[in-house]
Amino acid sequence: MGIRLGSICLAGLLWIFVISDNLYLMVVDMPIEARNLPEQSALKKEVPEFAKVRLKGTGRSLFKTIILNRFIPGFKLVLDLERISEEYDFILNDYFERYPQKVSIPSNFEVTYVEVIYPKSIHISLDEYKEKIVLVEPKIQIITAPGFTTVGKALISPNKVKIAGSRNIIEPIYSVATISDTVNNASSPISMKISIEPETGQLIEYTPKEVSFSQSVQSISERIISEIPVKILNVKSDIQAFVSPQTVSLTVIGGTEFISNLKPEDLILSVDFNNWNSKKQFYDLKVKTPNDVISWMDLSPRNVELVVNKRTK
Repeated sequence: MGIRLGSICLAGLLWIFVISDNLYLMVVDMPIEARNLPEQSALKKEVPEFAKVRLKGTGRSLFKTIILNRFIPGFKLVLDLERISEEYDFILNDYFERYPQKVSIPSNFEVTYVEVIYPKSIHISLDEYKEKIVLVEPKIQIITAPGFTTVGKALISPNKVKIAGSRNIIEPIYSVATISDTVNNASSPISMKISIEPETGQLIEYTPKEVSFSQSVQSISERIISEIPVKILNVKSDIQAFVSPQTVSLTVIGGTEFISNLKPEDLILSVDFNNWNSKKQFYDLKVKTPNDVISWMDLSPRNVELVVNKRTK
């Protein structure tokens, strides 16, 4: 009951305020626009987005202003940066008293500017304008569905973007990142648009502001690959060496499309001559597979004979 009575009283007061022709003072948030930036200059620090401004008007006019001010582009405070060289402090009440035309209030609002409450001043710092091309690093985590795997590297297009702004901000930057995102239970190729993550508190322009992200996702399968040649590493020039058998087979596990395109030469199976011992006949094979092979098994045979002879002149 208390909440209902309070709501009724509040509604009554608001109704009286709205229909009233009496003059009132009210503080509202008013957008700030910094314009006419000198050529080849950039802001070192962001200008506050809003200022708290005291306005005067009838209850009806103030209510209309509160409701509509965020939807009317002409409702703003303007800071003219045209004559600034490097540093300048705008004392806001003094500035708008000297240049009242910089307080932009559409006439249909029927309210009058009184003063700025906060901030009292805004410090403007300019620097040389600089542009730079940098790499884009994706921050996308992909969690595949059971029985699926990612294949290959994620592709970003374009993989470089142009950044522009204050020279002191732009020079130390060599890469930018996309916004963080997670794709769960992926079971098909991923293709999406992703935005560049803006640097916190820094005025940087990005061109373009978003990039395309794609990642291959394939079902997991296995395949037997035969006739894989065995290599001998670190053979000395005066030695003649060969293995028996010269080819082997094994089973690879990975993305279905990826392993179907694998050739025997894509897998490296080897023995190291540095491990050769005249009293030892058979040697274990070292297996190196492409990165996207999840695992391998059923190597046949598991070891080979290493035959060594002196090279005849």
